[in-house]
Amino acid sequence: MSLAIVHSRAAVGIDAPPVTVEIHLANGLPALSIVGLPEAAVKESKDRVRGALLTSRFEFPARRITINLAPADLPKEGGRFDLPIAVGLLAASGQVPRDALPRYEFLGELALSGELRPVRGVLPAALKARALGRTLIVPSANADEAALVRDINVLPASHLLEVCAHLHGHTLLAPHSARVPDNPAADLPDLADVRGQHQARRALEVAAAGAHSLLMLGPPGTGKTMLASRLPGILPPLSEEEALEAAAIASISDQGFSVERWGQRTFRSPHHTASGVALVGGGSQPRPGEISLAHHGVLFLDELPEFDRKVLEVLREPLESGRITISRAARQAEFPARFQLVAAMNPCPCGYLGHTSGRCHCTREQIQRYRARISGPLLDRIDLQIEVPSLPQEALRAATDQAESSTVVRERVMAARERQLERQGKPNNTLSNRDCGKLCQLGDRELDLLDRAVDKLGLSARAYFRIIRVARTVADLADSKTVELPHLTEALAYRRLDRG
Repeated sequence: MSLAIVHSRAAVGIDAPPVTVEIHLANGLPALSIVGLPEAAVKESKDRVRGALLTSRFEFPARRITINLAPADLPKEGGRFDLPIAVGLLAASGQVPRDALPRYEFLGELALSGELRPVRGVLPAALKARALGRTLIVPSANADEAALVRDINVLPASHLLEVCAHLHGHTLLAPHSARVPDNPAADLPDLADVRGQHQARRALEVAAAGAHSLLMLGPPGTGKTMLASRLPGILPPLSEEEALEAAAIASISDQGFSVERWGQRTFRSPHHTASGVALVGGGSQPRPGEISLAHHGVLFLDELPEFDRKVLEVLREPLESGRITISRAARQAEFPARFQLVAAMNPCPCGYLGHTSGRCHCTREQIQRYRARISGPLLDRIDLQIEVPSLPQEALRAATDQAESSTVVRERVMAARERQLERQGKPNNTLSNRDCGKLCQLGDRELDLLDRAVDKLGLSARAYFRIIRVARTVADLADSKTVELPHLTEALAYRRLDRG
């Protein structure tokens, strides 16, 4: 029988649906056709496979060849099917045994020399292959990434001949184990480098402890970007599941995934000229955007008012839901986007409102127009809004060894996060309104203060519950089982823009 069946995987968002590569050889004039919604790169694989087989001294069947990529209604893209097609052709023509093929899944692009080149999206494929108990054969350059998945047998190969020798049982491929960094946070910027700015450092700690969003308002050069870049260094370490989710998104992106970044909180800082598609993702073949690439990490938006308003508005839904759905005429993809938003902005168009030099001459109308570039609904979704004032010269000359390091602050953050996980199984930022009523009960004094603040500042219901969540985080940092008046007062102090 001139039929061979090889298992592989497609890439659809962060999913890796199974693809069965069926190769049939029939009598007739030599021809090769690929069916099953192949895109241009897949159609071109016939030329790469032919060159690789002939260069590797195999016989290319001079028969009528039909290659079916099932399911037929799933679009196929990229060069990831080169290796399974080549193995299937060899098996159908009797040049390699077909008995062992059901135990394996194959991914890889072929060079004309027969060498295997890396492909994107190997990590999601490894997760699916593990669920079925199959062994994954991948290019050597993808081996570290695939082996990050526990309890899976990954066989790396650098050439088509190595794969065929393994299938023949002559020279077996050696299973691969991943080499991951021991301390992912070792090379991150240290919070001890920040001089002064005690209130901003405290707000950064609160934001890290409860996974809250943060907006910093201050003149240029006061350390807003410096503070934001040090947030990943004080965040709790990623769990294995979170690290796999973040790595899977990076794996399907154009940048790819590097094992050196395993377990690190990502820090994405797009330029203010970025489009909405660059931020949320998109394209005819949907790709993750910056908010998904920052999944379980930090998305830093510097010069927030300089972003196009329509671009900023697309952040509102993922800030609430933690997911983004990209719909196109032909395809739809959903990406996780549980990111921590940190933004920075100047207080006025010139940037020096309130500066000790007194150089600001912006009018009240100019300041209002500048701040109105950020919509009220978006500001309402930002938990902490603080000022980062300019520092006196004495603070700049102070020794940096007096400031707490990221390691010290991180221990307090981890302790507060542990209390949250023990109490409700998730960070405070994700508490629902019903959860706030059960887990963040306020006394009469606290309720009276919050009611007066809502009346005076005109806060919305969303801001009301966000203040309660921040107060719960402050209480967790103080190892308090209840939310008391000092915790609520501190949470109210972090609503700077609500005070006008």
